[in-house]
Formats: sequence, C-alpha cells, structure tokens
Amino acid sequence: MVQVMEMSPEARVELERMARSSRLPHRKVVQATALLELADGASVRSTAKLLRTYPNTVAAWRDRFIEAGVAGVGVIASGRGRKPEIAPAAIEAIVDDTLHTVPDDGSVCWSTRTLGAKHGVGKDTVQRIWKARNLRPWQVDTFKLSNDPNFEAKLADVLIH
Repeated sequence: MVQVMEMSPEARVELERMARSSRLPHRKVVQATALLELADGASVRSTAKLLRTYPNTVAAWRDRFIEAGVAGVGVIASGRGRKPEIAPAAIEAIVDDTLHTVPDDGSVCWSTRTLGAKHGVGKDTVQRIWKARNLRPWQVDTFKLSNDPNFEAKLADVLIH
C-alpha cells in the first residue's frame, strides 16, 4: 500500500507555483512536480518513472522536503557540484592587478586575454572574476576640468541657455 505524503495547504500552493514555473531552475520544477505526485498518492517508483529519474533520487527529494519543507526544494547539497579550479590567492592577484596595475604593452587597461595570459588562466575565468566583483576596468569614472581661462563664463552661458 502506498503511503500519501502529508503537506500543508500553503506548501502545496507554493509547490504548484514552482511546478508551473518557466523561470525557475529545471531541478526545482522537477522536484516540485515529484513532490506533488507523491502528495497525490503516487508511489516513489511510479513518480520516478514519470519523471525519468531513479527511485532513490525521488526518495531523497521526499526526505529533504519532509526535513526542510519548501525551502529545501531544488537545493544542491553542500559538497556537491563542480569544485573551483583556481586558488583564492590567484583570484586576489587578478583583482589586485586589475585595480592597481596596467599592462606592459602600453594599454590603458587590462583585457581579459592579457590578464589571463599573465596569470595562466583563461579569458573566461578573468571575466567571471570581474563580473562577480562588478569590476569594469575599461570604464573610467573621472571628471576633467578645462584649463580654459574663460571656462566659468562659458559654463555659465551653457547652463543659462
């Protein structure tokens, strides 16, 4: 006999919203769908077959939901996934060079390729580091003041008209 998984009405509403979503990550949509199937009385095996996954996987989703509720849906367990391949010291060196040095070739700022070549990493790695820290070395936030002796009069004329 299949045991029906219990869930609150609020959790059901949230899982239904997640299962219909086209914007959430796919893993959340699939897990929400599986949990709704289990709550409707489907077995772990039939749910796994419906979603083209393994019964152990569906059972793990169910157990995580029972333990953590809706907040546990789609969460990747710690220690899982791809490990970072670049050392934190190398990341800090790239950030330091981006902020405090210029290339030896006479360029005004670093490009992802030149900085990557200097540190022995790919251009995409440099781009990810810059994006994560909101660094844009090609943008300069400066204000240039004119050395024209009549600058104030001209500025006033522009602002008035």
